Amino acid sequence: MSTTVTQCPECNGSVKQQGVESVCGSCGLVVGEDAIDPGPEWRSFDDEDTNRARTGAPLTRSRHDRGLSTKIGRSTRLKGRKRRQFARLRREHNRAQISSKRERNKVYAFTEIRRIIGSMALSDAIRDRACVLFESAQSEDLLQGRTLEGFAAAAVYATCRTEGVARTVDELCTVAKATRAELRAAYDALNRELGLPTGPIDPREYVPRFATTLDLPTAVRQRAERLVDEAQDRGLVSGRNPAGVAAACLYTAAQEEDVALTQAEAAETADVTPVTLRGTYTELQE
Repeated sequence: MSTTVTQCPECNGSVKQQGVESVCGSCGLVVGEDAIDPGPEWRSFDDEDTNRARTGAPLTRSRHDRGLSTKIGRSTRLKGRKRRQFARLRREHNRAQISSKRERNKVYAFTEIRRIIGSMALSDAIRDRACVLFESAQSEDLLQGRTLEGFAAAAVYATCRTEGVARTVDELCTVAKATRAELRAAYDALNRELGLPTGPIDPREYVPRFATTLDLPTAVRQRAERLVDEAQDRGLVSGRNPAGVAAACLYTAAQEEDVALTQAEAAETADVTPVTLRGTYTELQE
């Protein structure tokens, strides 16, 4: 931050502003000149008219090269021999960016992680941490004998668990290329070898999302959250599927508030069977 000089450092005279210069009125000393422009450098070599900002994209952990790589663009002005030459250069440039099988695996896994994150509408922070977790797994040689798709999905699931974002395994398997068995095998390896700080999932995390999906009123959601607290105090949550507990509490609250909701609808939203929901519902009624 720049400061305005009001007194001459040589003769202690008063300083006056003349254009972009600050000049002492007594001795004529130029105290300051060339006003600082705090704005961006408005110059661009590729798109001077519509995108004059010269700054590029920020660094990101969701790219194998942190987003620092360059690309050879395309142009319709190139014709014939020149166009074929740049096509070859572009192809060789893309090949040179991936120097090993390890890098190729990372590019594929990061692409899958970004696709899962986009399909589930998760945040960029979850995306970046999932990519970092995959890098850690690759550094510890945990990928041998397991699929890349499974580790990509497991990295997203593990990140959601550690960050307190409620997502079920079935939700991930719906959008991921990995099977449930592949995801479980990769997640068990991550949890065992890396010591993930994952604790039991709080059923309360599922209640707002399930209530929104089922289009339930606020009163039902609030009552369901209180029922979850009661179930935890009574020890009904331990050893149960937290999504099933949340669905059972929503169903119970809907019954108390005279809101139409079937066990099948609540169970389908939570990806559990009606039998699982009914067991928790029965114990809540006792």
